[in-house]
Amino acid sequence: MATFFIVCAAAGGTLLLCQVLMGLLGLGGHHDFGGGHDVGAEHDLGHHEVGHEHEDSWYVGLLTFRTLAAAVTFFGLGGWLATTREGMGAPLALLIALAAGGGAMFLVAWLMRSLARLQSEGTARIEGSVGKTGTVYLPIPAQKAGVGKIQLNLQNRTVEYQAVTAQAQLPTGAKVVVVGVVSADTVEVAPHE
Repeated sequence: MATFFIVCAAAGGTLLLCQVLMGLLGLGGHHDFGGGHDVGAEHDLGHHEVGHEHEDSWYVGLLTFRTLAAAVTFFGLGGWLATTREGMGAPLALLIALAAGGGAMFLVAWLMRSLARLQSEGTARIEGSVGKTGTVYLPIPAQKAGVGKIQLNLQNRTVEYQAVTAQAQLPTGAKVVVVGVVSADTVEVAPHE
């Protein structure tokens, strides 16, 4: 029985080590089988968006290559350690091995899911600028007669948008607040009070 556990630990450990090395070299696959997705998965399938939460049931998310390799590794290690203890029979060693493997599988699945939640798209969306304060970069003509430019901090980066105002002309350096979005690259602003 000890030999079986050692073989499981060696096989699972080898798979985990190979996966880590391939990931460090950038050679790892981006998708697991069973519907689960690993962290760093990149896909352009038309119906997926970055940050899209998968609505698979929780047990399907457990069936990833990483979780299964971890389960086999810890199944083998737990069983082997149990067989080295005096007075432990094969049924108890098998129970300990199953508990160790199952625990490793749930822990790795939870860690991967937690890491996936940390991903960020990184795109600064113009809709997030409404209510933000900025500075006029190029003068903005009065009564929406033309466009100027503003700079503001959005999602921890400085962005520049074209700007219009329904009020008096706003000179360079004036503080403004974004009151609306006009188009994909233009906002409406008002003087900051």
